[in-house]
Order: sequence, then C-alpha cells, then structure tokens
Amino acid sequence: MLKPESFQCQIGDRNLIIETGKLAEQATAAVTVRYGETVVLVTVCTGEPREGVDFLPLTVDYEERLYAAGKIPGGFIRREGRPSQEATLASRLTDRPLRPLLPKAWRNDIQLIITVLSADQENSPDILAVIGSSAVLSMSEIPFDGPVGAVRIGYINDKLVINPTLAQLADSLFDLVVASTKKEIVMLEAGAREASEAIIAQAIQFGHETNQAIIKLQEQLQQAYGKPKVVAPVSHINPDVVAAVSSLVNEKFTQALSHAEKAQRENALAELKNELAELGEFPEKDLIAAFDARVKAEIRTSLLDRGRRVSGRSLTEIRPISCEVGLLPRTHGSALFTRGQTQVLTIATLGSTRQEQQLDGLGIEESKRFMHHYNFPPFSNGEAKRIGTPGRREIGHGALAERSLEPVLPRNEDFPYTIRLVSEVLSSSGSTSMASVCASSLSLMDAGVPVKKAVAGIAMGLVTNAQGKYAILTDIEGLEDNYGDMDFKVAGTADGITGVQMDTKLKGLSMDIVTETLKQAHEARLSILNIMSRTISASRTEVSRYAPRMYKMSIPTDKIGSVIGPGGKTIRSIIDETKTTIDIDDSGTVIIGSPDGAAARRAIEIIEGLTKEIEVGSVYTGKVTRILNFGAMVEILPGKEGLVHISELADYRVASVEDIVKVGDEVTVKAIDIDNLGRVNLSRRALLSPQTADSKSGEMPSPDYPFKSQREARPPRNRRPQSR
Repeated sequence: MLKPESFQCQIGDRNLIIETGKLAEQATAAVTVRYGETVVLVTVCTGEPREGVDFLPLTVDYEERLYAAGKIPGGFIRREGRPSQEATLASRLTDRPLRPLLPKAWRNDIQLIITVLSADQENSPDILAVIGSSAVLSMSEIPFDGPVGAVRIGYINDKLVINPTLAQLADSLFDLVVASTKKEIVMLEAGAREASEAIIAQAIQFGHETNQAIIKLQEQLQQAYGKPKVVAPVSHINPDVVAAVSSLVNEKFTQALSHAEKAQRENALAELKNELAELGEFPEKDLIAAFDARVKAEIRTSLLDRGRRVSGRSLTEIRPISCEVGLLPRTHGSALFTRGQTQVLTIATLGSTRQEQQLDGLGIEESKRFMHHYNFPPFSNGEAKRIGTPGRREIGHGALAERSLEPVLPRNEDFPYTIRLVSEVLSSSGSTSMASVCASSLSLMDAGVPVKKAVAGIAMGLVTNAQGKYAILTDIEGLEDNYGDMDFKVAGTADGITGVQMDTKLKGLSMDIVTETLKQAHEARLSILNIMSRTISASRTEVSRYAPRMYKMSIPTDKIGSVIGPGGKTIRSIIDETKTTIDIDDSGTVIIGSPDGAAARRAIEIIEGLTKEIEVGSVYTGKVTRILNFGAMVEILPGKEGLVHISELADYRVASVEDIVKVGDEVTVKAIDIDNLGRVNLSRRALLSPQTADSKSGEMPSPDYPFKSQREARPPRNRRPQSR
C-alpha cells in the first residue's frame, strides 16, 4: 500500500493538488485531483489481451455523482441513470488527447474511470479528468508518451484568463481547452463569440505554456510512485508481403484512388483487395495490413510530392457545394447542404419556453433553450446496421455544431422561443459535423429565427512524413480523414470563429501548423459563406405559419398567484379555453404562444383581466352575474364584480331590476366609486345620460349602502319580543 502523498502547484490563482495512496488502492493506479473545491477520483485498470481486435481498447468512463453538488437526482428512481450529455462530452474530452500517445499495437484493455466526488460549480471537473487520467497512465506500467497537461483559457476584459470560473465564462470571448505535452499540442476544443484567428492562436500558445507546470507536477508524481513501463508493442508488416502486394496491384492503385465518387473508389479498391487471394501463401491479416499501408503511402506521395490529392483536387480546393431551403412543407424551417458526397438535412422546430430542456447535472445551468441533435443513420455510409441510441460520436458532433451556432442566436428577451435543430446525415464522405453547422445556419434563417449572422464550418486535414514535410488540406473527405494525421474543424461567421475542435493521430502538433491551419480555414469559411448567401442571405421576416406565435406581456409580481391560481387551476383553465401555451417567470414576464392569433389575444385579455386593477372613471363591458332587489352584480374583469344600483341602471326611475337587465346580459358600465373596503360601484346611467348629475352639487348621486345583502335590504319585519 502506498503512503498517501500530495503534489501541488499554482495554476492561475488557485492550487492544483494531485494526491495518491489514499483511495482505491486495488486499482492499477489512482489519484484524486483537486482544484478549488472540485475533486475528482481517477483510476486506471488493465486487462488481458483481447483476441481478434485490431484497435487500441481504451475506455474512458466519466461518472457524474449529483451528491458532488449537493443534489438529489430527479425522477422516480432518484439515482443517476445514463450519462448526461455533459458527462459524455467530458469522456470524449479526456479520451481525445490520450489516445494518440498510447501504442497503437496495444491490445490489453485500458479502462479509465473518472468519478466526480465534489463539484463547487465554479471549477469544471472536465479539465481535472484529463489531468488525472494522464497522471494515472504516467504512474502505471502502460507505455504512455505523456504526461499531458490541460487548461481552460478565457478572454475577459481584453485579458487571457487561466481556468476562468463557470460564472466568468459568461463574460468571456471564448471558452478554449488546450491539452498538450512538453513539446506539442494534442487537442483543442473551443466555443467562441466571433474571436479572431490571431487571438485564438495567442490563447493556444498561452495554454501550452501554462500546461508545462502541470506536466512537471505529474513528472514528480511519476518519479515518486511510477511503475516500470513495459515495452511498447510494435506492429511490423512482413516486407515480403508488402513487396508481393505492390507487385500485384501497384499500377492499379493510382487509378483506383483517383475516382471522385466515393462508391466508385471503394468498389475499385474492393476489387483490388479481391485480387490478394492470388497471394494465398501469406496470412490474410498481413495482406490487408500491407494493402492499407500501400493506400496510405499512395495518398501521402500524391499530396507531399505532387501537391495534388488522389481525386485531382488541389490542397485548398473545396468540393462543389449546393444549398437549398424550405424543402419540407410542414416543418418550421428546413435546409439541405451538400458538399461533394457529404449531405446533411437540418430541420428547425420552434416551441414555447416551457419546452426548454431541463438539466440535471453538476453545472450551474438548470435549463437550455437551444438544442442541436445530430443523427448518423447507417445508410449515409451505404451500410446496413442496427439503429440504436445516439453514441458518443453523435453526441459530440451535435454538441460541436450547437456550440458553434449559439453565439449568433437572438436573446431570449428578443425571441422568446425554445429552438431545436435536428441534423440528419444523408450521405457521408468527410466532416458531416461541419456540414451540419452550415445546414443548421440555413435552417435557422428559413425558420425566421433572427440570427445575427450566418455560420459556416470547414474541416482541415494534415499529412506528414518522417522528414518533417507536411501538407495542410482544406475540406478533407473520408479517405483523407482515415489515412491522414489530423482532423481540425473550425466554424464561424465572416467576422470570427465560433467553434474549434482539433484531434490528431500524431504525438502532437507544432504552433506553426496550428496557426497555418487557422489561416487556411478562414479563407475556406469565407468562400462557403459566400455560396450560402446566394441561397438565403438573411432570416425570413416571419416565422412559419405552422410555428407558434409568441406574445410577451408583463404583470405585477404580486399578481402572479392570481394568474396561476390555487394548484395551477386558473392558468390551466386559461390554457384549456384558449388552446395556448402560457409561461410565467418570477419577474412577471408572461409568454403566450399559439399559431392562432385570436386565441392568443383572448388569453392576453383574460390575463389582463386577472391582473388589471379597476379604476374609477374607466368604462368596462361585463356580464350580469346576479340579480339583487336593489341592483345587479356585473363581472367587469375576470373574477372582479361591481354593483350597479337600481338607481344607476337607467336615466329614469326603475321599478324592478329585471326590467332592465337579466343574468347573462352584457352591459357597458362606468366605475364611479371604490370604497375603503375595495367594493366597486358601477353606473349604467352615467353613460346613458351624463347630463343628469345633481344640479346642486354637480355630482352623481351615490346610493346608500350599495353592498348590503338582500336580507339587510328588506324592510324590518314586526317581530314579537322574545322572552329569555
């Protein structure tokens, strides 16, 4: 058993503390990482080699525990269920910088489990998950080309800020996560409010420099508690197999790869693979490996030596793009974006604010009004597979597009709608996530959402060789993604970046490559935005006739209870009567939604009636609710009645109230008095003959005791004295 010991350094204005030897002693390695009052436990365990796998079996599980923030889960079960979207994104954030630093030929299971033990709702646990995972891998016997440091960078009041709190991020120009090794950058993730390429590059460099202290801290931990590393496995391809494969299909490779159509290219390559059967003296596994190595070599030779892609495009050329909006007649907004053989259809749906997504997580936000969901059906790749719930990839791609679009959305105060986008990938051959950004931007405009600007996205690639030569590719397609070294996605408007995501298969990227990629992506983004503007250049002036219209009004906060009613009875009755949606917040803002304008106006009238005060001198139209011997009770506002005394029913003497009005009649009256008990006197006579005022006083005569009950208003009966 290890002796508990902690290592710490200052990052920003807080201490980062890594402790080991106290918890989870049976794990291969375990640490707790603390920053502020946020604490995560990270463990790693390894398993036996897995037979029949041709990939690195690394699993990252990020476990949110709501007790960490002093919360009890919602629902009937009252315990944590499937991972939230934030937990899934944190798992991906941890996996992405670590995977390229582990040996590709490793076939033993590696399981990292991150458990959030304490969350102060100021310092995000996701950064600590990356640091802790790097620390346990560094301590373990697993070959690992780390350590890795991770830091969040913000930009507040024209200054770069290290690890801003969750509240500070609301005022930051961007939210940038930088993960890096001693020498190079291995992962980037960012959402931004139209930040320039220059400031993003400056922030990346700043984050990389800050990470060096975190890496040094892990090196101290490794020196004290690290286990001896096993020799990293290396996969070798038999040179005889490579030579045999090349001699068999060498002349056909260039022709097979040059097909612009994905299906034709894959069919041609499949035919070449079939020819490998002639080389029966070699194992099939070795033949396939040699074939893939030959494809990879051909692609890189074409790019690095000839400066052309195997499909014939130049390094910066974007595939043909087409855009279309308004495809679907009954949806609130729709758009189709096609780039080469990548095609995405995005549908926009508008709803009331009550349809916001409720969040049950460790963050400070309790709901969200904007959602983007991404679907990747198997037919988009020409495959027949089982359709299940969205996986980590689908959730990650959807979140990237959502983050990239959010900065251009109107404020809730200006556009009180819940907005949901669904991107359906119809065909895939490179960067469907960036195509989703483009299609979503067009769909929002088609739906009449008053976005500030259009947003477009582009995926950049990279190929390198052992001599350090490299080529950066604009608009990578599937083949270049599979056999390339980088997937660098950049989204934004004409004025700046709104989203960044970078992953690499290398041990890291230099700042020169990062900066050059951002510049090249900027030029491509402007080109795509120009094409998109030819289809629709601004949001439609009105939402779809099938979308609900939202009407906003304000009521006094002390009247909120009057509108809601006991147990919500009043507001439910209004909704049932008008078939509208009604949402009220604590400030007294009321949002009424309905595709029927008349129904919405009726709901507004009812709410105004419930919250409006009766004013002396004002004229109202109401219904007679009761007939009394001395007058009629009239409901002039919902739930509010006044008395029209018999003397105020007409401009002449009235013998009986029912000679003038009956229950259910609609009458127009004037409020002439409100006594100190809040009782209202009304007059019909004042509107019929305003000249009948008292000639001596000039005032309208006021009836005596207008609110006495019928029993009190009757003449007293002669009664016998009662004996005691």
